[in-house]
Amino acid sequence: QVQLVESGGGLVQAGGSLRLSCAASGRTFSSYAMGWFRQAPGKEREFVAAIGRSGGFTNYADSVKGRFTISRDNSKNTVYLQMNSLKPEDTAVYYCAAGVYLIGTMTGDYWGQGTQVTVSS
Repeated sequence: QVQLVESGGGLVQAGGSLRLSCAASGRTFSSYAMGWFRQAPGKEREFVAAIGRSGGFTNYADSVKGRFTISRDNSKNTVYLQMNSLKPEDTAVYYCAAGVYLIGTMTGDYWGQGTQVTVSS
């Protein structure tokens, strides 16, 4: 029903910035909360950020709050994650998700394939 494709990952130095994009298919993009999760090697997938259906509400993991900004453009069926002041511990595969809000996170009813972010020290 919903297909998500991430882009924008890459290699940056600590302190640098990247902007991830997630393009969604279909005409029901605005029906979902959208968000980002990440998974580092040997670790569980963890919540990063989420944004409500109309973009009026945002939530962030404590580890990224103040550094990352999530936004969405429903006219373009796209959600973004602006990542500033990147740290080596931000290195992970970042996944876009569509779903509904939960306490401190969101459901992952649909997932993208992921994009690699590597932060060098």
